[in-house]
Amino acid sequence: MRNAYSPVNALRIMKFLRVHIMAEEIHDRLKASRLAAGFRSVREAATSLGIPYQTYASHENGNRAFDNQAAAQYARRFKVSIDWLLTGRGEAPEAMPSLVPLMGYVGAGAEVEPDFEQVPEEGMEQIEVPFPLPADMIALQVRGDSMLPQFRNGVIIIVYREQRRSTESFFGEEAAVRTTDGRRFIKTILRGTTGVNLISWNAPAIENVHLAWVGEIFTYFPATAIRRIEKQGGIQGQLRLRA
Repeated sequence: MRNAYSPVNALRIMKFLRVHIMAEEIHDRLKASRLAAGFRSVREAATSLGIPYQTYASHENGNRAFDNQAAAQYARRFKVSIDWLLTGRGEAPEAMPSLVPLMGYVGAGAEVEPDFEQVPEEGMEQIEVPFPLPADMIALQVRGDSMLPQFRNGVIIIVYREQRRSTESFFGEEAAVRTTDGRRFIKTILRGTTGVNLISWNAPAIENVHLAWVGEIFTYFPATAIRRIEKQGGIQGQLRLRA
């Protein structure tokens, strides 16, 4: 089964945010303000505001109206105009981009041995994605062409840093993987005889290996969709998604 996330899905997420930012309902504008300010969850926003979770949640889901005093507090915290929040008039907020560390390479035909990459903890570069992402994402860059046509050489994939599901639940899916001997690949995972088989679309299978980690793919971008920003000193650079 091919992965459901793609550059098209990324554009749909951006469209979703624009729709909410232009929403006519006050609770939709409150949600758009929270997302644009970088708060990924209702609970995170409530904690930052210092108010009970249920109070804020009821305001955002429209179950309970909020007064001008609460609106002023929300507008200050989310850095939006109180007039826009209450009435929809004026300048709407822009969605805050997400920065994701590029943690090295993943092989599609080429083998990547991360022990020799010496990637710093904060990553080699930063990927800027122009919409909010779930927390704890990392980026990997594809090397090789065994997963053509979907994952071309140079494609940037965004994956969850921690494995969230059992390995067996990934059977039949494409994912980034790390084997127990330290190699990294992007492959389709299938059940093997004594381990798992890693399947390419146009290269021989790697059979009966054991996995230390499976990175669930959230989305990916072609190499032509990003550009490098000149480093401003230190090891931190940046890769920015083209508009």
